[in-house]
Amino acid sequence: MGFTKTTKTSFLILSDTHGKDHIMPKVSVDVAIHCGDLTDHSKLEEFRSFLELLKSIDAPLKLVIAGNHDFSLDGTAFGKITEEATTRTEGKIEPELMKKEFGDVGQARQLFSDSEDENITFLDEGIHSFRLQNGATLTVYASPYTPSPNNFREVPRLSGFQFKHDDGHNFSISTPDNKRVDIAITHGPPKGVLDRTCSNDRNKRGGCGQLFAAIAKARPRLHCFGHIHEGWGAKLVTWRGKEPTTTTPSHFTEIDNSASILIDSLANYKPRKFESEQDAKDRKKRKERLFRHGFRSTSHCKDDKHPLVAGQQTLFVNAALETIPEDEEGKEHVPWIVELELPSSE
Repeated sequence: MGFTKTTKTSFLILSDTHGKDHIMPKVSVDVAIHCGDLTDHSKLEEFRSFLELLKSIDAPLKLVIAGNHDFSLDGTAFGKITEEATTRTEGKIEPELMKKEFGDVGQARQLFSDSEDENITFLDEGIHSFRLQNGATLTVYASPYTPSPNNFREVPRLSGFQFKHDDGHNFSISTPDNKRVDIAITHGPPKGVLDRTCSNDRNKRGGCGQLFAAIAKARPRLHCFGHIHEGWGAKLVTWRGKEPTTTTPSHFTEIDNSASILIDSLANYKPRKFESEQDAKDRKKRKERLFRHGFRSTSHCKDDKHPLVAGQQTLFVNAALETIPEDEEGKEHVPWIVELELPSSE
């Protein structure tokens, strides 16, 4: 069996910045990744502010996908939204104002094309390949699509890149030459991993089952996403066997929980019902250290304590920065810095 040479590669991962002026970590990385919801209302000015945020990151390659809030990047959805807003009887928006705030179809996307000289690459859904400055190769699957929320049979009016539950979506994470995708970048999480919501139902999950099935079959080294803000965290998942155990893979059938590691989650920074005084002090120190650093890091290279085994494990990262109303302190979450081994270029 041949040995594939690998190169240690660093990633800065963030998502759900929602048009806010976040302060990025002052570190150099090989690749920066944003997993969507760049804006809150999909206005041109929000996109311009977001691009300034990206430009502040020290990385030779910056990859971006859209999220459901970024509806003006979805030509079909934006066309419908514009038509409805400018023709309805009540609350009609004048076309001139609509154009001033949101631009024409394709104008927001053009902002990213104009920023390609800043190492910024906007990814449409599909497979993309890159040769990195550090000598590694990178194959990425990208998808901004998420299911409509709360099992709605209709997509919410002011949203983009969403599909009806009854229609489903084909997450095609296979390359033409059947090589393994290194990283999956999606806006939403797969069902069962870092997707618990703050619903009264503690078992409520906001992830997509079809996406999980696709990830379980493709088994990338890294799957990063956001969308479910309260799911912030990282988990190194070990898969059962060499292939999915069923034709309809789920987190119940495919994940070996006894061999998987929850690296971090918001639960580690929130008060517990029966925590001791010492536990409370330790938790406060962890939280202060997290925000002082401005990022959370994890490394799974061959010399680390928990090296990632390609094909047998996947590192899942929910990097949503937007906090949730229930957060008593209201602080934004921090981005992730991840180190992994990637195949070296020949």
